[in-house]
Amino acid sequence: MPVFIKMNERFKYIPQKQLQNIKKYVKPNRVIIIYGPRRCGKTTLLQKFLKGLNEKYLLVNGEDIFVQRDLSSQSITKLKKFIGNNTLLAIDEAHKIPNIGLNLKLIVDNIKNIRVIATGSASLDLFQKIGEPLTGRKITLHLFPLSQMELSQFEEHHQTRANLETRLIFGSYPEIILAQDKGEKIIYLKELLNSYLCKDILEMDGLRHSGKLINILQLLSFQIGQEVSCSEIASKVGINKKTVERYLDLLEKVFVIFKLAGFSRNLRKEISKLPKYYFYDIGVRNALINNFNPLNIRNDIGMLWENYIIIERLKKQEYLNINANNYFWRTYDKKEIDLIEEREGNLYGYEIKWQKHKISPPKDWLSTYNNAQYTVISQDNYLDFII
Repeated sequence: MPVFIKMNERFKYIPQKQLQNIKKYVKPNRVIIIYGPRRCGKTTLLQKFLKGLNEKYLLVNGEDIFVQRDLSSQSITKLKKFIGNNTLLAIDEAHKIPNIGLNLKLIVDNIKNIRVIATGSASLDLFQKIGEPLTGRKITLHLFPLSQMELSQFEEHHQTRANLETRLIFGSYPEIILAQDKGEKIIYLKELLNSYLCKDILEMDGLRHSGKLINILQLLSFQIGQEVSCSEIASKVGINKKTVERYLDLLEKVFVIFKLAGFSRNLRKEISKLPKYYFYDIGVRNALINNFNPLNIRNDIGMLWENYIIIERLKKQEYLNINANNYFWRTYDKKEIDLIEEREGNLYGYEIKWQKHKISPPKDWLSTYNNAQYTVISQDNYLDFII
């Protein structure tokens, strides 16, 4: 999906933050794997990187049946012939190729100084086909729908503030940013759900109860910021707990949802067993419940804000290589912090509020963890936090 924004009646490329990371990490006899959901800009990212190269490269698409045949051969001779005298091999939709992980291992182990970049849309096979055989030979980069970090390269501060409501309702997929009106945005999100969720996910081998999967996602849509019980979901949806756990794991692997675990080190009253789930794109969440109402008549603004801030923060961590473990913190007596980052031996607690309030940090948090900090993230300071 093109990553362009309309400016003065022309479309201008929005430099993707992972572009610099590709340039940094691409090295001889190493594979860079770019994971991410469909339509978030992986192909554009790959093309922009290749455009600036001053060397011979081979760009292929894994959906091509002839590429599939040649790159699944497990024959070093055939693989060398396929690559020829190119010094870089770029494969879009690499997960479509049978045995691609084993063949990439053969390539980087037997072709001197070859560099490889492989992209893949989120799928259950992605990690198994590419990841496991390349242990020790790969760098993994994740791509998301457009981040505010990227959009701010072309927006003035007042424009960002003006666009905030749209981002909270329709999300940040490139096509959404380009869409000219509300109706176009809604049509795109619904088409994305139908083609991506209902086609790509539901048609995977062994997956049944397609309606149940949608029901689970809709339940999660109303539980943003709350602990999620698989047993409770199983009871409401009418399937067993293990099936719910499997579906949730699948939805994480295809970059629809992600979870935060509860942080617990010292206090016996800390909650740590049940996770909280969030959506990779808030527009997808709103499409699932068919709610595109403006913020002033919604009763879920707190959920939207919390989800938006946390996913934008994760984008920043990924793109700027901020190494952090992420959690939430809650006790049985209702004391809580929305996001905990554990970085370099220190703990950073962030309470996420739509409106600015004077909130004192929980005493148990500061008294139990001497290296802990506490900050409230509101509309007044959120840009510093996510940009």
